[in-house]
Amino acid sequence: MEIILAKDFSISPGGRYKKYGPYSGEEFRESILVPKMSEALANNEKLTIDFDNIFGCSTGFLEESFGGLTMYFAKEDILNTLVLIANDDLEIKEDIIYYVNNSPRKRVPIRKLTNN
Repeated sequence: MEIILAKDFSISPGGRYKKYGPYSGEEFRESILVPKMSEALANNEKLTIDFDNIFGCSTGFLEESFGGLTMYFAKEDILNTLVLIANDDLEIKEDIIYYVNNSPRKRVPIRKLTNN
């Protein structure tokens, strides 16, 4: 299972929240990342996320997308399921691991995602 950010979402990821513009971390998490992560976990598969060929990725985008995953999944499940490809910016991997490990967010039922 794979998400190629440049193809499946945007070559220019935005900021943290949808209210600040398109291609936000919040939008990516809700529309792509949570459903794919749910599917990967249900099928006991890895989820590869490819960050190559994009025009940068803000810390707000990464923290909201991946730190935000901790609202829906256990940190261990996230880290054991994700395979991160970021040859163009090696710090992306480190940042994501940091945001997942240090997220203070509390878990909520996934169904809340659809009640917006």
